[in-house]
Amino acid sequence: MEIVTIPFILLIISIVLSIILVLYVLRQRPLKQLHKAFLCTISCIILISIGVLLQSIMSETFGVNPIYYEYFIYIGTCFLPVAFFFLALTFKNTKIKFQKSYLLLFVVPIITLLILWTNDLHHLFYIKYSSIISDTVYGQYFYIHSIYTYALFIVSMVILLTTSFKTSGLFSIQSILLLIGSLIPIAINVLGTTKIISMNVFLTPISFAITVLLYGFAIFKFSLLNVSPIALQRIVDVMSDSYLVLDTDESIIDYNGTFVKTFQMQNQSIRKKKIFDLFHDTKNIENFKQSFYSAIKTGKTCSIEFFDSAIDKHFNIELSPLYNKKIFIGSLVLFKDITQHVTDMQRLKDSQETLMEAERLASLGQLIGGIAHNLKTPIMSIAGATEGISDLIKEYDSSIDDPEVNSQDHHEIARDMMTWTKKIKEYSEYMSDVITAVKGQAVVMSESDTVTFDVEELVKRIDILMRHELKNAIVYLNTSLEVPENTQLHGDINSLVQVINNMISNSIQAYAGKPNQTIDLIVHKDDSNHLTISIKDYGPGLPDKVKDKIFTEMITTKGKNGTGLGLYMSYSTIKAHFGGDITFETKKGTGTTFNIILPIE
Repeated sequence: MEIVTIPFILLIISIVLSIILVLYVLRQRPLKQLHKAFLCTISCIILISIGVLLQSIMSETFGVNPIYYEYFIYIGTCFLPVAFFFLALTFKNTKIKFQKSYLLLFVVPIITLLILWTNDLHHLFYIKYSSIISDTVYGQYFYIHSIYTYALFIVSMVILLTTSFKTSGLFSIQSILLLIGSLIPIAINVLGTTKIISMNVFLTPISFAITVLLYGFAIFKFSLLNVSPIALQRIVDVMSDSYLVLDTDESIIDYNGTFVKTFQMQNQSIRKKKIFDLFHDTKNIENFKQSFYSAIKTGKTCSIEFFDSAIDKHFNIELSPLYNKKIFIGSLVLFKDITQHVTDMQRLKDSQETLMEAERLASLGQLIGGIAHNLKTPIMSIAGATEGISDLIKEYDSSIDDPEVNSQDHHEIARDMMTWTKKIKEYSEYMSDVITAVKGQAVVMSESDTVTFDVEELVKRIDILMRHELKNAIVYLNTSLEVPENTQLHGDINSLVQVINNMISNSIQAYAGKPNQTIDLIVHKDDSNHLTISIKDYGPGLPDKVKDKIFTEMITTKGKNGTGLGLYMSYSTIKAHFGGDITFETKKGTGTTFNIILPIE
């Protein structure tokens, strides 16, 4: 009988191709579960093919009983469906955790081998064995083995095909290759069984070798299910956000067209690259890495802001670890371009700072008006006192040579001069206090001065700076201290004075020019060791439309005469410089009370 036939040559070719594919897979680094499952499957095919090849050569050339090689061949035959099943399962889940129940899959293959190797004792597998398939008479157990083998093959093929259809589409190249690979061994066995073709011992290993080769090409050539149907790929390519899909080793296995355009990588091969190799020149890459590994460790999605200096863009990156049945299988990295948002926020901040500066300048202008009034009276008084002292000096000078002037007269002149001097001193001290208070408020425009101060100093500055505005409006400020005057506070006293003065000014304006009104300034302490400064008026109260927005937006009840920055800035100042809070109570027709709550030293 001629050994070297076309099926014989095809079997040798399939063995060579299978070995080449094994070497190709072994070169992949790192070897993932799918690689290992595929290597087990193709190793079984190679084992079967080599066994059939040796069986043909040795039995035909040297007359060796072919049954002996059957014992060897069936090692691969029995475990091939099991390896094939794990290949399909890993293909579906990317990564699986071996369970004890999987051991049951090995029961039938092991029993098959034991029955085959002891066939001469019971003939349960072969009643009569022949190298010519049509002459072989099978035992009862052979059919149990065959049912199990083909059932496991069919289940595995269904898993492979449904997974590919679901992820890559029915008409993707990957799905077509898997479908052809699945149909080849079925078609050959059906044709051989129905005797449409002459069934040769070489055909089964050849058909399975072709199947596995097609599977390997479909799986590894197209990078683990990353060939998407055209419609789906077009959808993700027109998404406004960029995304990357990473495997467990941080290698890129999928991306969309938006990512390529946004990061200007049209001429680069992105797939299989490590994600951090793409951004290694970025300044804040360390923060990116820490957040990425933190997301994987905690299993929770996290977001970070990221600036890529290479393309001058800001991104909000959402890092999502992907799990399948509690097994980590990869990561999704979503890039949302927020460059325009960051630019708009910066412009808003610049505009806000300009408005705040205008508000400060307006406040300073108001202070200057108060200075003119507060200093006018003491200056005139000092001028009067100086004139009085001048008159006394002239009187004293003319009385030196007057014999009628006695020592008692000189003492009276001295007492008068002392009286005027005391008045000058009092007026000078008052002027010094005014200048100190105004200077402090002017400094607020450019810098903050964090110091420890007491309630007495605070109230004194408020009284000095608000005296002119209160007098002009004919509004009376009733100050009530329910804490010791030496109660200590820590922070920027100038900023706090400005906040309180702003609220007193708002209360004055709430009366809309109505004279002889009252504002209460109450300083008291609560049970939680906080000092509360309350500014209470008895005006119309706040409108409902501004109550919920008063500290969060620049709104005003003064129309074109207000900017809305006063309370907005006041709230920010108390939060930032004192770690405190501002609350308010208002009732229509009754009035409004603002409470500044500060921690006490």
